[in-house]
Amino acid sequence: MRRIVTWSVPLALAAAATAGCATKGWVNDVFGQKQAQMDERFARVDGAVREVGDASRVAQGRADAAFGRADDVNGRLTRLWTGRNKRTVVETLHVQFGFDRSDLSDGAQTALLGVVKELQTNPDLSVDLEGYTDPTGTRDYNVGLSQRRVESVRRYLIGNGADIARVHSVGLGALEAASNEHAKLRRVTVRLMVNPTD
Repeated sequence: MRRIVTWSVPLALAAAATAGCATKGWVNDVFGQKQAQMDERFARVDGAVREVGDASRVAQGRADAAFGRADDVNGRLTRLWTGRNKRTVVETLHVQFGFDRSDLSDGAQTALLGVVKELQTNPDLSVDLEGYTDPTGTRDYNVGLSQRRVESVRRYLIGNGADIARVHSVGLGALEAASNEHAKLRRVTVRLMVNPTD
């Protein structure tokens, strides 16, 4: 019996050693497969990161170009805004209106045809229209009436050949004056302006 035990111990050790080697090989195989999968995932992530980096550089380039264009536009607008008041008045004309009226008289239409002719012959000219009323009536009503008067003049100019982009208009409401001057206040002031030549 002692012999059986003596022989069985080395056999058990040999079996354990052999089984351990088989387990070690299996672990190495599984570990190798997992390592290959991880390497593949890292490669995919690395490729995706590179693509994102490339896209980021392209987007940054586009953003820089857009900022450059915006700076150019801003510079042009600043120059235009700074020079907006550098126009010179060439001629001023007052178109008079009757009480609570916004229609043009024959005399006003004749005078405005002269303004249209000036605009057509000189491309450097533009026209500013400012509408007014006398102080009779409420503020809101007077502003509306002054705008209707300006619109009447503006439509007449454009309808007879003036370029719409060169006609600027605003209705400013009532002007204050002595009671005997009310008729003079019911008007649209027409200013022919010349733009500076740079």
